[in-house]
Amino acid sequence: MGKSRDRIIPAAECQNMDEVRREIDRIDEQMVELLAERFTYVDRAWQLKMDTEEGATVPWRIQQVIDKVRAKAEEKGLPPALAEALWRQMIGWFIQYEEERMRPGGDDSTKA
Repeated sequence: MGKSRDRIIPAAECQNMDEVRREIDRIDEQMVELLAERFTYVDRAWQLKMDTEEGATVPWRIQQVIDKVRAKAEEKGLPPALAEALWRQMIGWFIQYEEERMRPGGDDSTKA
C-alpha cells in the first residue's frame, strides 16, 4: 500500500480516533479495489448473457449469493442482516447496469 506505517492496528489496539480513521480508510481502499474487480465480472456477465435466454435478474443466483454472504458474515461476526442489506443494494445496482447494457444500443461505452 505504500503507506508510511508498518503495521495494521487491530481495532481493540487503536488508541485514538486518528488511528481508527486511518484503519477505516485502509479498509475502504481495499473494499473499493475489490468492488472494482467484482464490477469487471459483472461487466463481462451481461455480455455473455446476450447469447443466452438468461436475463439480468436471475432469482436463484441472487438468493445463492445472499445465502453465502449471510453465512460468511455470521462466521466473521458481522451482522448477517447488514451484509444482506449491502449486497442487495449492490446486486440491485448491478442488475440495473446489466439491464441497461442488454437493451438494444445499451452497450455504448459512453454510458454509465
